[in-house]
Amino acid sequence: MTGTLFSDNLSFACSLFPSIAEVCRRIAINRQQFNKYLSGDVRPSRRNMRRICDFFGVTESEMLGDPQRFAELISLRGSPVHDPGMPPWVHPVERLHRASTGLERYVGWYFRYFYSFGYPGKITRSLCVVSRKEDRFYWKNIEFSPEDPLGGPRKTGKYEGMVFLLEDRIHVIEHESLMCSSITQLMLYPAYQSSVGYLLGIQTGGSMKRGRRPAASVVLLEHLGSRIDLRRALKRCGRFDEMDIEAPLRRMIQNEITTGNYVFDVEQL
Repeated sequence: MTGTLFSDNLSFACSLFPSIAEVCRRIAINRQQFNKYLSGDVRPSRRNMRRICDFFGVTESEMLGDPQRFAELISLRGSPVHDPGMPPWVHPVERLHRASTGLERYVGWYFRYFYSFGYPGKITRSLCVVSRKEDRFYWKNIEFSPEDPLGGPRKTGKYEGMVFLLEDRIHVIEHESLMCSSITQLMLYPAYQSSVGYLLGIQTGGSMKRGRRPAASVVLLEHLGSRIDLRRALKRCGRFDEMDIEAPLRRMIQNEITTGNYVFDVEQL
């Protein structure tokens, strides 16, 4: 009976994660051995029982107790986030990953357009990519300054981050990866058509040229596909005069507070 209670409770706890494979990876227990625990054929050693209980944030007696009571206990505590091998700040991020569904269609390359925070009237076109690793979605973005008239190298900005799809909005949180000197957040409307096309939203950040003053702008992602000519795409990136960018794109990224509105927002496409 105890073996059945344990396997039932273990199955319920695992259901709160995207996959059993992820649980096995994070606890560092062989999947084949773990399946025997789930089926009730084998009970874990004392060492493995402690690792499993520590991971799910429960005691051994709770893990071996009544399944209904165990489910209530886990629900009251929220999704299991305790992992002794991970720093505490990781756990809320893991919950956001688990809550994000439907991001697979957004994997691929994009041009990113926005009016520069540090160079008034200039438009930045950068190259970014959304990628997937296991059940998480990641973001990379690269920006270039204009060609140096004196022949010096172009300055490069590299950013990395994570992507979430929460309550019908796409969220990107990126940080400057070379100096770790800034964080930018994007909040985008999803694509409601069969193809992704364009993603429009607002981003917040702060340029060094503006003294790190907080700022916001409309941001537009133009979907390029899952495979691109990387060298050619990078050559198209940089900081441009307004008239160097196509008129339809310029119109989509205009920063305006409409009459009667007291906050800066943007309508979906």
